[in-house]
Amino acid sequence: MPLAYSTLGVPGLPLAEAARLAAEHGWQGLELRCADGETVHPAMTADERRAAVHTLGAAGVTPIALASYVGVAAPGDDAPVLAGLRTALRLAADLGAPAVRVFPHGGDGPPGEADARAVRRLTAVAAQAQALGVRVLVETHDSHRGGRRLARLLDRVAHPAVGALWDLMHTHLAGETPAQSYAALAPHLGHVQVKDIAGAGDLTPLPLGAGVLPVADCVRLLPPGAWVAWEYEAPWHPAAAPLPPLLGAGAALLAGLRAGG
Repeated sequence: MPLAYSTLGVPGLPLAEAARLAAEHGWQGLELRCADGETVHPAMTADERRAAVHTLGAAGVTPIALASYVGVAAPGDDAPVLAGLRTALRLAADLGAPAVRVFPHGGDGPPGEADARAVRRLTAVAAQAQALGVRVLVETHDSHRGGRRLARLLDRVAHPAVGALWDLMHTHLAGETPAQSYAALAPHLGHVQVKDIAGAGDLTPLPLGAGVLPVADCVRLLPPGAWVAWEYEAPWHPAAAPLPPLLGAGAALLAGLRAGG
């Protein structure tokens, strides 16, 4: 089972340092947060993209996904959402990342309207994504935090270039067991994000295994080649412990779970 961590956990850290941490602590990949203020951002120049590819290759680290902030079900016009999707797809392809993470962000309106917006937009970019060799992965999050809800949306798109990113915390908070989430998402699954928290009332990130999320049950369901990424939400929780000292133990825990420990 290959392991990655999200650069969300090390906000502002240069890509070379993030890759070095991965290589030195048992993580084979990185999920690349794509945002202003990060080394990876939507307005990267061609030279910056080539430099990023060289940095990751030199460290022997795989970019497993570009973590964008596009909301595919968000209320409003399609044009800005589609522009954001296409920009992210091209950047992912240039960086050698096989996927772009997107959010639902369906809002508080009728669920059917949110789903219709997402299906329309995802369908519009699916052929381009496939041509670029990049999948669009919709995360279990906000308006579609449950795996079963997200799977119904993806069933309507029904395109191999559009799939799911399973965030364990959100499906757990939606009341699903890992077995229920996996059964719903398996036909669409890209990769899985794990994390740990004290509970629904305190989402401060904890070291893996120190909280209430069923990380072991999740990991043991996955096929051997499935990527598992640790998303440590440091920017939203400044009181959380720094991620870098936790990386070695986190990788060891996940590897042990996969081996049946």
